[in-house]
Amino acid sequence: MDLPDIGIPPQLAHRMSMAEQYEYARTKLTRRRALVTAGAVAGGLLTGCSGSGTPAAGPTSSASATSKVPGSAATPFGRHLAFGADPRTGMRISWQVPAAVKRPYVRIGARPDGLGDKVAAEIRALHTPGVQGVRLPLEQYYVHAALDDLLPDTTYYYGVGHDGYDPASAPHRATVASFRTAPADPGSFVFTAFGDQGVSDAAEASDRLLLRQKPAFHLHAGDICYANVKGRGTEEDGYDPGFWDLFLQQNEPVAKSVPWMVTTGNHDMEAWYSPDGYGGQLARFSLPESGFDPRTAPGVYSFVYGNVGVVALDANDVSYEIPANLGHTEGRQTKWLAGRLRELRAAKGVDFVVVFFHHCAYSTSSHASDGGVRAEWLPLFAEHRVDLVINGHNHVYERTDAVKNGEVGRPVPIGGATDPSRDGTVFVTAGGGGKDLYGFPAGVEESYEGHVKDRESVDTFEWTRSRSARKETVEWSRVRYRGFSLLKVEAESGARPRLKVSALAHDGGRIDHFEVRRGA
Repeated sequence: MDLPDIGIPPQLAHRMSMAEQYEYARTKLTRRRALVTAGAVAGGLLTGCSGSGTPAAGPTSSASATSKVPGSAATPFGRHLAFGADPRTGMRISWQVPAAVKRPYVRIGARPDGLGDKVAAEIRALHTPGVQGVRLPLEQYYVHAALDDLLPDTTYYYGVGHDGYDPASAPHRATVASFRTAPADPGSFVFTAFGDQGVSDAAEASDRLLLRQKPAFHLHAGDICYANVKGRGTEEDGYDPGFWDLFLQQNEPVAKSVPWMVTTGNHDMEAWYSPDGYGGQLARFSLPESGFDPRTAPGVYSFVYGNVGVVALDANDVSYEIPANLGHTEGRQTKWLAGRLRELRAAKGVDFVVVFFHHCAYSTSSHASDGGVRAEWLPLFAEHRVDLVINGHNHVYERTDAVKNGEVGRPVPIGGATDPSRDGTVFVTAGGGGKDLYGFPAGVEESYEGHVKDRESVDTFEWTRSRSARKETVEWSRVRYRGFSLLKVEAESGARPRLKVSALAHDGGRIDHFEVRRGA
């Protein structure tokens, strides 16, 4: 592949595999084309004409930001949704513009041709200082609007705009999108999940597969974009923030209508913005402010949809493997988690509690299991009988039996069922969202639907506080698949509530399925 004008900066190249270098070059070319179609006519602004070279403390808000680019030439792109505190009545709409614009807004209505009054939006301008060898500094502009007091179980149409660009006008009506609020009563619904997506053909294939499932929402278990190459949480990681432009445009066909509920992976610690590296996430995403501190831990929150309570956690706070942010909440996240799990278990109408975060509690793949996650959170999961835990980090699909006190509480073969109040919790690694795939320990075969292997012990390891790898032999690894995939969960309420959990390969074929039943 001849790429004479896409030089990979040396400080990035020596940290990349050949496959990663190829993907970097390919996506840089794609990004050039994508930004043109996104209306990025303000080339000077996007490549950075100003900046002191000093890392910003985080995003800045300015509803009246201005630029020399006319509003009619600044086309919004990268729309993505997230729930407000209550998915029945609140939605957050976010997008990006290629230059600072005046008075951004959302129009919303009951019909695509009947958009109503403007709801004011907020610009969060993100300045990335110079990083040696990458064409920076860079100015990026993210826009956010909060919609509250919506009606439950209702489809709304919306368009995003600003002075000079009206989504209700004839040239732009084709950009109108829609979403549906959560129902007032539990009913049945589908949600999906994966982690470790990035920007690639495989990542786009994950999006297409996801759309076919018609989910009410999607859980992204971290390592969202991979603009940060190494994910160690330091300025030496290698970084190109322009990848976010491409990522948001890649995912817009899904995220403009399916709430995209993200949490924070190690590659999402971007040290150029703030001491904990979360300034970029604060600029790009509006997530439910239902955690213990949305400003310092934006990837920590919870919401209830139907009969399922969902909890998002920031595992960087407890990770022994990658300690850049170890202990950064000083125990406040774990204290909040204990209280929130207690509340959800006592909440009327909540049958199931699903927790998702990045680093794995149980995995045999390359990163294996994180002892910090186990030490801090597994006792709480056991105490409150969490029904399902979803992780990323390891770029494979792997699923445990029901685990109780660190051992198999009940075997859960493919097609089996489990009751967490009796058997323990099933842990799923859903890290096949699109980034380069991993494997399993030498001599350990894949085992998935249609290719089941006899149950076997697996030699693996756990990260300890000293960052050493403690060897362990485990029997909880039930299903293993080395391929791109996503998790599909069908939630049912009523007299016999259950979660029907399936894992789907990119061709749509099923590689695993099981059920979680409470009181079965």
